[in-house]
Amino acid sequence: MEGGFKMARKPIDYYIRNERERELTDLADDLAVQFAKRASMHDVEGSFPFDNFQDMKDAGYLKLSVPKEYGGDDLSLYELVLVQERLARGDGATALAVGWHMGMVLSLRNTRAWPEEIFADFCRDVVADGAMINSFASGTATGSPSRGGKPETKAERTADGWVITGRKTWSTLCPILDRFILSAGIVGEDRVGEFLVRKTEGVRIEETWNTMGMRSTGSHDVILDHVSVPKNALLELTEAQKKSRRHSDGSGWMLHIPAAYIGIAYGARDFAVEFARTYRPNSLPGPIADLPHIQDKIGRMEVLLRTARAQLYATAARWDENVEGRTHLRNELGLAKYVATNYALEVVDQAMRIVGGTSMFRSLPLERMYRDVRAGLHNPPMDDAVLRGLAQTALQEND
Repeated sequence: MEGGFKMARKPIDYYIRNERERELTDLADDLAVQFAKRASMHDVEGSFPFDNFQDMKDAGYLKLSVPKEYGGDDLSLYELVLVQERLARGDGATALAVGWHMGMVLSLRNTRAWPEEIFADFCRDVVADGAMINSFASGTATGSPSRGGKPETKAERTADGWVITGRKTWSTLCPILDRFILSAGIVGEDRVGEFLVRKTEGVRIEETWNTMGMRSTGSHDVILDHVSVPKNALLELTEAQKKSRRHSDGSGWMLHIPAAYIGIAYGARDFAVEFARTYRPNSLPGPIADLPHIQDKIGRMEVLLRTARAQLYATAARWDENVEGRTHLRNELGLAKYVATNYALEVVDQAMRIVGGTSMFRSLPLERMYRDVRAGLHNPPMDDAVLRGLAQTALQEND
């Protein structure tokens, strides 16, 4: 761990239920240890962690959520949450970035929203070459697609296929992807298409991602200048404001987001607890861990983390078990994200209070964790949407 402190002793994790889950978490833990060594460098430079992704490719991590029939491991949502949380303890930005690929493949496996031939070819590329995917839907005027904005990017029919023009923002993973999903409004129609686009001539990246936190997710702008794609690049065509088939499973895969932020908070907790055990100012007879107010802060971190993890894993397990009722878990999925991100913020704040003024130094990881965890408020679903959904459900109970 940065700053000369050793990694915290691995405690018993009661959310690991069987040997397969133990093997998966061991894999993620080993990767997290390596990522933690590079996290500060990538954060300071704002560089994309190609080295981390090579490690994940070599370890077989990128194929975990691919169907077994195509060479993957059929990762469940519960298992996805488990490994993503562990990964984020080493580097939250890497975990959040790869989570989009991992979760999206899990969703495609469950919904079969793509034509099977295209999905099968992509899965084989993941297994053989470490291919990855993400969906680019945000635009400058569109804002977050979760708010229902129409795509500014346009697709026009041609004799041979389509020509796509536009700019996509918040395009996480774009430095490493050779293909991506893109939403575009159909010229002359009130419909939206989802296209599988290769990074070919006419597609370029503008490096706009210079942010306070999550600096190494590679979420730059992707610009398409009259990019020609074949007819079969169109994956789906829906009426404007309608959801893609990829959301037909309730979008449980997006629990990878709160998993990452809980992981960051857990890493901050581990650092602060180890600091409290070992820091002995000459004004005290022992370490600061003996002080009641420090123990109060550690206790507060435990309450927040244990509550957030309980909510997250219970929701993931319900989604896995309740196949027919997944679309009815929207409030629970939103609540898990709301609790995780807001509690994670407070955990990192408490960790910095324990460590004190030195927590602001870049030679320690806490200031990076503090900046990274703040980004969780801007990932979907947003707090106001979660609260509104819960309120509407409560108001309708006696109707």
